[in-house]
Amino acid sequence: MQQQTCRWIVVVVVVALIVPLIAACGQPAAPSPGGEFQGTITVSGAFALYPMMVRWGEEYQKLHPGVQFDISAGGAGKGMTDALGGQVDMGMVSREIKPEEEKQGAYWVSVVKDAVFPGVNEKNPVLPDLIRQGVTQAQFVDIFITGKIKTWGELVGRPEITDEIHVYTRSDSCGAADAWAKYLGKTQEDLLGIGVFGDPGIAEAVAKDPLGIGYNNLGYAYDAASGKPVAGLTILPLDANSNNQADADEVLDTKAKAMVAVATNQYPSPPARALNLVTKGKPAGLLQDFILWTLTEGQKFVDSAGYIALPQDLLNEGLQKVK
Repeated sequence: MQQQTCRWIVVVVVVALIVPLIAACGQPAAPSPGGEFQGTITVSGAFALYPMMVRWGEEYQKLHPGVQFDISAGGAGKGMTDALGGQVDMGMVSREIKPEEEKQGAYWVSVVKDAVFPGVNEKNPVLPDLIRQGVTQAQFVDIFITGKIKTWGELVGRPEITDEIHVYTRSDSCGAADAWAKYLGKTQEDLLGIGVFGDPGIAEAVAKDPLGIGYNNLGYAYDAASGKPVAGLTILPLDANSNNQADADEVLDTKAKAMVAVATNQYPSPPARALNLVTKGKPAGLLQDFILWTLTEGQKFVDSAGYIALPQDLLNEGLQKVK
């Protein structure tokens, strides 16, 4: 009898020790007794937001050495799925949040602005014509949606050029494809082309194919060091007024010009749009503190990281939502 009682005591003690550990598994830590945050913030999702999150993680860790970050890119769809499924603490989502996702507990806040830019290979057979004329929204529709425009000569009015247009699109569920498709009045599922995974993948595919055309987020369309389009790419001007001429403010041949165009709303939205952080339910503790920091002190790193700051009224909305 005494032996059985001892066994029960051992079981009770073990359960008492294990249950709190299980409950804490996967949860970002609260402040330690000294008031300093400790723990790991796990993040996955949009390639568009990944470089900014890495920079924010580095800067926040300088203020809170006890906090670690585990950040991975895999597309906006993965970020949302991971956040709602409890696989990560936060998802990076570079598109609008859907009502059905909010019903599942998605709690989101916009943190920066970005945009998607169409690009072609720098050795494109009609590149001078493209830069001089630009490409209209209707023409992009006939390349990416209907497939009516099939050759580069047809696009620029030179029927003697019969080189076929090779269209590349994203194979993963992502905000870049969502924004580009919305600009064309459709959804990602409507986009034609060879599916390529990720922002780096689609940029590489077009850079290797003289007949290729694709689209990339700002940070993958332009080189961070030089400020010019990434090697092998040329950014196409959007002929917004359909005058068959690329106006000077439509030729975005440097990252600086592109950022100004997005910041001043000269570049259309979409394909410009806000980038979001998503948690399952309202964030608390360490997550809440980090998100509030991104909307305040963290904003001073936005420009140097190659992103566009949101207007202050939108930042204020985010602050009120997270507090």
